[in-house]
Amino acid sequence: VQLQASGGGLVQTGGSLRLSCVASGSDFSTYAMAWFRQAPGSEREFVGGVSWSGDSTHYADSVKGRFTISRDNDKNTVYLQMNSLKPEDTAIYYCAADRDPLNLGNPGSWGQGTLVTVSS
Repeated sequence: VQLQASGGGLVQTGGSLRLSCVASGSDFSTYAMAWFRQAPGSEREFVGGVSWSGDSTHYADSVKGRFTISRDNDKNTVYLQMNSLKPEDTAIYYCAADRDPLNLGNPGSWGQGTLVTVSS
């Protein structure tokens, strides 16, 4: 599966952004999806994941209660709604996919990143 992320930009502290990731192909609903991020000088970290159907999600503690992952299988798209943004959320955000939801910590397919910058 090929993934294309978009929606990054510059936002002030406390603001919101919604990232989108569009997948190619007709079998999008067979992939569990995830978002990761990598801040400058830091390792890439898991942000959150969503099941095939979208009825199950899980998040890193650092974003829980502020970020929401959803998906629209008819549009081959997964979203990351980010609210109450903080400067420490500044990073390149990547979407990723794997057929096995248990493998979302190390997914097999990655999109290019989209930069999110949160100003203080």
